[in-house]
Amino acid sequence: MDDKEALRVGAAVRRRRRSLGLTLAAVADRSGLSVPFLSQIENERARPSARSLERVAGALETTIAVLHAAADSARTVDVVRADGGGPGPGVRRVARGGHQLHAKEYTGEQDTGREYQHRNDEVMYIADGSVEVEAEGRAYRLERGDTLYLSGGVRHRWRATEPGTRILVVAVAEHIDATFDTRR
Repeated sequence: MDDKEALRVGAAVRRRRRSLGLTLAAVADRSGLSVPFLSQIENERARPSARSLERVAGALETTIAVLHAAADSARTVDVVRADGGGPGPGVRRVARGGHQLHAKEYTGEQDTGREYQHRNDEVMYIADGSVEVEAEGRAYRLERGDTLYLSGGVRHRWRATEPGTRILVVAVAEHIDATFDTRR
């Protein structure tokens, strides 16, 4: 993370403070840091040390990791290069951090044999090759250019059926509550 991205933690600090209904003075009392310094952090005019950020996180009843994840989601523009690697062979993250969308590209003959069930909706787009998907007791064969939409909670499994298959899977991130409650 470069310096400009590191400063983004200020927006995350402000959102967390406001969600707790705290004033800067209250966070200052809890953290032992000054109101002007906290204001500079929130306005991204100061870059807190790890120790200072730890004190702020404690005052906000959270962790540095949560603030950093929230800072990632505050990025409005983020370029992920094609050679950026991924979590495993044939898998590449297309979006990173704590964004509201989770996106991965799968290449090659993927067949984990496992069943998936995600909390939120997802879309599978076949860029090249073909895929067999099993969802809700039905089998679907998808070819290049096809798209499959799955509502949150649908159990499914899939496998690429051709060498060189490329699949883009985009889903609403698990940390987002995108479920629809008809009682509201």
